[in-house]
Amino acid sequence: MHKSKKVFTLGIVGLLPLPLAACAPTTKQGVTLKPPTDPFFGTFYKVIGLPLQHLMEWIAGFVGTTSSYGIAIIVITLLVRLIVLPLMLRQQRTMTAYQEKQKILQPQLKIVQEATKKAKTPEQQLAANNYMRKIYSANGTSMIPSMGCLPMLIQLPIFSGLYQAIAYSPEISRATFFGIQLGHSNFIVTILATLPYIVVSLIMLQGVPPEQRKAMQTTAFLNPIMTFIFCMMYNAGLGLYFGAGGIILIVQQAIVTYIVTPNIRKRLDEEMEENPPVIVVNEHTFDDWGKVTATAGATGSSHQPADPDAIDHNKLRKRNAGKQQRPRK
Repeated sequence: MHKSKKVFTLGIVGLLPLPLAACAPTTKQGVTLKPPTDPFFGTFYKVIGLPLQHLMEWIAGFVGTTSSYGIAIIVITLLVRLIVLPLMLRQQRTMTAYQEKQKILQPQLKIVQEATKKAKTPEQQLAANNYMRKIYSANGTSMIPSMGCLPMLIQLPIFSGLYQAIAYSPEISRATFFGIQLGHSNFIVTILATLPYIVVSLIMLQGVPPEQRKAMQTTAFLNPIMTFIFCMMYNAGLGLYFGAGGIILIVQQAIVTYIVTPNIRKRLDEEMEENPPVIVVNEHTFDDWGKVTATAGATGSSHQPADPDAIDHNKLRKRNAGKQQRPRK
């Protein structure tokens, strides 16, 4: 479930560059000779697009081949992706640890979710929510995973800046990369740019339990579909950006699936063996919810489950003390 949400979120974030690219006016040939002058796009072009244009021209001049502008786009893309790679790996490591912890807590979470559906009074609804919160806090995690936006925020201006650098430069837009004009969309570039994202999705599915794999397939292939659409809508220069970035994503996803995830699972298994999860609810916690009557409020007694805050805090302190005293590996 949470992996599906993660993939869907990444897909939605991938759509964010569209306003920056699509709102800029272009001619039928895909080239705008006059850069934008309005406050927003004009400023963005001066701050991001124009410097990228000069950087591409410098790299192209250094390379000195007929395909030099295409090579410049690939070089810039690889540099950006390599810069954000440690941040992306850290983010995915955090998300993976959260997902694995979710699996451990799932039996208790499922009990509370079922109780929430059966809640008949606001008090019961509130009690169920408190139990859900307590399950997470007692086991040292949170209900909402921390997903940093910095890697995405770094890449979005580069994406939009490359679009402007290509569209507003006659030299770059008319340049070719192995015979393919960078200023126009190209079906071959689209296919080549989409393939790495298909590989990424296949690798990602390898790390999903078999029982969840079928449900994940549609969501996992959202990125390849979006990449195909982007590349068909925009110029081949952006197709090179997606294709080169996809190569780095393959490496990144392989590290997460085959190295990070197994290590996290092994570490959590060892932690759970030494310090089992705190049991906040069990299958009998909500047995008396069906017995709540109208007289309960008048008498001051209700058939609500015990307050989740009444968990043995001494037990939690001992558990946390054990974690602090355990030598780090």
